[in-house]
Amino acid sequence: MSEAATRDLVALARHLHERGWVANHDGNVSCRLDRGEFLATPTAVSKADVGPEMLVRVDEAGKVVGGDRRVFSEMALHLACYRARADICWVVHAHPPHATGWAVTGRSFWDRPFMGEPVVSLGAEIPCVAGSELEAAVARCDVVLLANHGVIAVAADPETARLRMELVEHLARIAAVAEGLGGPRPLPHDEIERLLAARAKAGLGPRADAPSPAAPAVDAAALVREALGRFG
Repeated sequence: MSEAATRDLVALARHLHERGWVANHDGNVSCRLDRGEFLATPTAVSKADVGPEMLVRVDEAGKVVGGDRRVFSEMALHLACYRARADICWVVHAHPPHATGWAVTGRSFWDRPFMGEPVVSLGAEIPCVAGSELEAAVARCDVVLLANHGVIAVAADPETARLRMELVEHLARIAAVAEGLGGPRPLPHDEIERLLAARAKAGLGPRADAPSPAAPAVDAAALVREALGRFG
């Protein structure tokens, strides 16, 4: 089991709890290992309490092949994400309050993007879908709202997954405020197209020629950090 993956997965799980994006036993985190295996947080443990010895390894069918705890029941959702794209190495499921607030209404706040930098970081679509539609949605998006459920963020590395979850929650909060002021004003279509071109040039987002998970072509985390820095 990779020491780096273990360390990063535990840190990310604890971060979810520290930020108030999960409560009780909510949420889960997984990452892709070699040989068709995945490392995941266990079921029935607060993310604040997750330790290296608690992690489990599962195969492509979701069967536990390492560790002495049970994997969470929603592992099938994570496996759907990994099947959708070879460039996905990390999947995070959490319940950040504002983004999840939109999810439980069955609506997305990002059908019509209203800020520029997040288009570069997240793309022009954050759909709200049922679990059965997740794989198709992740094939084209990096963040998905699960209707009546929560948020899924995917990435090639743990930092980018964390940043995407953070940004989607921030945007959801802005959108909720804007709703009470008459609704956000959407960006012009040509501006969105320009931003999407910049996103593609930076190597962010789904790509038909996605590299092997073990060898990302670009430092996506650095690019997202740069975009978030301009955003903030």
